[in-house]
Amino acid sequence: MGFFDIFKKKKKMSDGLEKTRTDFFQNIVNTLTSSVIDDDLYNDLEEQLILADVGPSCAVRLVDELRDEVEINGLHTGQEALDALRDIIRREVSPKTDLDLSGKPAVILVVGVNGVGKTTTIAKLAYLYKDLGKRVMLAACDTFRAAASEQLETWADRAGVPLVKAGEGADPAAVIFDAVKSATARGYDMVIADTAGRLHNKKGLMDELAKISRSVKKASPDASLEVLLVLDAITGQNAISQAQEFCRAAGATGVVLTKLDGTPKGGCIIGVHEKLGLPIRFVGVGEKIDDLIFFSATDFAEALLPEVPQHKKEETEQAGEEQA
Repeated sequence: MGFFDIFKKKKKMSDGLEKTRTDFFQNIVNTLTSSVIDDDLYNDLEEQLILADVGPSCAVRLVDELRDEVEINGLHTGQEALDALRDIIRREVSPKTDLDLSGKPAVILVVGVNGVGKTTTIAKLAYLYKDLGKRVMLAACDTFRAAASEQLETWADRAGVPLVKAGEGADPAAVIFDAVKSATARGYDMVIADTAGRLHNKKGLMDELAKISRSVKKASPDASLEVLLVLDAITGQNAISQAQEFCRAAGATGVVLTKLDGTPKGGCIIGVHEKLGLPIRFVGVGEKIDDLIFFSATDFAEALLPEVPQHKKEETEQAGEEQA
């Protein structure tokens, strides 16, 4: 990835978090850089993290980690605390593993309830990987919703990739089986599969997701499988109970967070990561087909808590020295 590609990705992340940064996290920056480090600061910080949709337990833990960093490293100024918090958040959301696309083909099963942007996310994934030189095929495994295949076909045309589909009411596991077989025979690198937007309390439908997953390996023992759970950033913490059910039923391996640009509560990324124990793989930062980007923990932390201008740093450092 060249310099300008990296710059573009960082800008998309920054722009996508504009509402979050200028609302809740700007308050956090202001609190830290205009205050001395004391119990009142920690209490204010904890409250603001909760308001930003980080989640109560996660907010408490982050603030406790900051306390430890301050004590261990002898931090004195709010600016130093801001820098420490940025690094804590970066570590918190850093994926422990890479996305596994080693299979022949690499299969990505996309799951999530209706309305979270699942179908458009699939098209954006296809466009992203096609742009990276991959040969991508889509599979329309949502055979329950009347217009699902047609909707995905429209997006497949926009992304410039082929689509495998079947009639309404067909077995979704058979569709993914055919798609993986076709991709293997035609030398495609990836299959990205849509699934029905199932409610988390319908056990039979959730079992169907597990059946689809098993069909991938039946079609190609050499296939790798990632199951990406799509969540709507606007619903934030409210989506976690549904997400936990999806994780159990479909063996989710990662998260795609959509509509990040539409909420001031982008802190939900931190809470979702903690509660689900899953890496955030991609974030949606707009409606265009190229508005899905790989998640970067560093870019995320820097976009949430940007560097303070030098003159402001000097003022807060001086204030900290006077208080020390």
